[in-house]
Amino acid sequence: MANLPKNRLKWLVRIFLFWAILILGRLMQLQVLQRDSFRQQALSQQQHVIEITAPRGAILDRNGERLAMSVPCDSVCVNPMRIPNLSIASEIMAKILGLDPFELHQTLRRAADQRNGFVWVKRKVTEKEAQRLRDLKMDWIEFRTESRREYAYGQVASHVLGGVNFEEKGNSGIELALDEELSGRPGMLRVTNDARQRGYAATEEIEATPGKAVRLTLLTALQQVAEQEIEKAVLSHKGKSGSIVAMDPNNGEVLAMANYPTYDPNQRPLPGGDVSARQNLAVEAAVEPGSVFKVITVSAALETTRLRPTSVVNCGNGSMTLSGKRIGDTHSFASLPVEDVLAYSSNGGAITIGLRAGKANLHEYITRFGFGRRTGLSLPGESAGMVHPLKKWRDNSIGYVSIGHEVSVTTVQLAQACSIIANGGFRVKPKIVLGGPAEPKTQVLRPETAIAMKNMMEGVVIKPHGTGFRHVKVPGYTSAGKTGTAQMVDQKTHTYTHMYNASFMGFAPVNQPRVVVVVTVNGTSGQAGYGGPVSAPAFSAVTSAALRLLDVPKNISDDVLPQTKDGEVAESLPGRPGLASTPMPLAEEKSSDQRTFLAEQRPSAVPNLPNFLGLTMRETVRRSAEQGIPVDFAGRGLVRAQDPPAGYPLLDGRRLRLQLGN
Repeated sequence: MANLPKNRLKWLVRIFLFWAILILGRLMQLQVLQRDSFRQQALSQQQHVIEITAPRGAILDRNGERLAMSVPCDSVCVNPMRIPNLSIASEIMAKILGLDPFELHQTLRRAADQRNGFVWVKRKVTEKEAQRLRDLKMDWIEFRTESRREYAYGQVASHVLGGVNFEEKGNSGIELALDEELSGRPGMLRVTNDARQRGYAATEEIEATPGKAVRLTLLTALQQVAEQEIEKAVLSHKGKSGSIVAMDPNNGEVLAMANYPTYDPNQRPLPGGDVSARQNLAVEAAVEPGSVFKVITVSAALETTRLRPTSVVNCGNGSMTLSGKRIGDTHSFASLPVEDVLAYSSNGGAITIGLRAGKANLHEYITRFGFGRRTGLSLPGESAGMVHPLKKWRDNSIGYVSIGHEVSVTTVQLAQACSIIANGGFRVKPKIVLGGPAEPKTQVLRPETAIAMKNMMEGVVIKPHGTGFRHVKVPGYTSAGKTGTAQMVDQKTHTYTHMYNASFMGFAPVNQPRVVVVVTVNGTSGQAGYGGPVSAPAFSAVTSAALRLLDVPKNISDDVLPQTKDGEVAESLPGRPGLASTPMPLAEEKSSDQRTFLAEQRPSAVPNLPNFLGLTMRETVRRSAEQGIPVDFAGRGLVRAQDPPAGYPLLDGRRLRLQLGN
């Protein structure tokens, strides 16, 4: 019995040792073997990581003017674990921030149940909203500094700049195309909470790297002019939409790119809103160009045939028939020199020239000019347009293509093509971002061909019968261009309608062009909806502004009246001081740039006018009375200009206008 206490003691010692070993083993497991695992669990409960958004890089114009920038703003967040009453808190915050209180309460309740210590309530609030919340002095309402994208000039260049989503990621325009460069690199902030999920320490793990600034080729002042002019052109002629591109023909830098309709990227799009206003029509919308395409037809013929500007070609007396299809013309010329085919914009003459060049040559030069493929401009969504492969051309396709049908092009493609004429025959790649290596140029035309085309395009605006005469006016500078009026196709019936794509492309000054401007207005109608009266005035305004902003020296006096090679005065009298604004019925009003399929009756006219230049008012009154010519005078002194010019008819119901001066 004496050994019994001793045996019990031994068992107690054994049990104690076994228990001690279990405890030591468990401690070894917790403190050594599973230390890292439990440490990570503890950190996950005590700490959370917040991403620090990097300031987005600014977008500047060519002069360093800020067009888009990121500015600091407050975002509201809460820790649901610290809110005493979720229902009351939801009501208070929802009322101030314009949120749904029920949805906010559900969000906070769900986070609290999951023991989530961080919930965004509303990001990027206004200063007024932030101040009202601060005035509540609730310690459970927290603020984080984020950034908000602002566009300094509102809708100016909105289609080029594009926009960002709520996370400040680009979703259109330059913001999307250069998103990686503008975004920078976000940082990381680690926040440590106490047992009640209150933050008491923060460590910056990774520093945010701001995005890089991007400088565009745009001139803000010119961009504003272009946007005003395209809006005026579309609305005043009851069009649907339009675009303008102004470009330096020597290096491809886009100086302005405007579209209508437009939008303000500072305003979030409304649900179910019109998304078409956000489309960059200048690069995304391809349309049939109409008669501006005759520049390519004539260029191809000068390069591949013996035709020259003075060569006389058949014009078909008002219509041409190819493979049983009649292509109409508002002119009834039997024949014309090539230069007058371009000036009158004769469909028949252009078709004859296209036939002389041949399908293969015409197709080759269309592609050489850059049509049928993207220009490579740094903007998303660019359209390649449409140029059918030669094997898919029908027997009469060459006739339609020669006058700008059965092809589709964008406004920026037309600017690139017009630059080839302006810079002496080289295709340059359009660019919207300033800097970077110079793009190689591709020779498309011989220098002599480019010079001949320059002269013929100048004739379009200075010859009294030119379709651009009277509508193009660039004071102090010579200019050249081409009008275009293409009938729009009804997509349902696949037939041509009485709606037009009215366009004008040109450049100035003629000898050393510094700017190419292309204007396209879609959805016009009637004679007033032709390319000359619709788009040429916008060309004039934008070109004049561009030359002034680029400080290009004038090459003619503002008072000099441009003359044709025959010495005829080629001045558009409407718009000069003292003259009535009623448009005169010269070539563009009646023939314009020709609708392709619709023929019209010409009004009767009185005999051709005599030359009144240099006569006194008294002598002019006497002679005009003798011949029964109604006259309107403007100014005093001798007759300096007359409209219509000598040798041209005065249509019934119209009056001869004379500009007098010393």
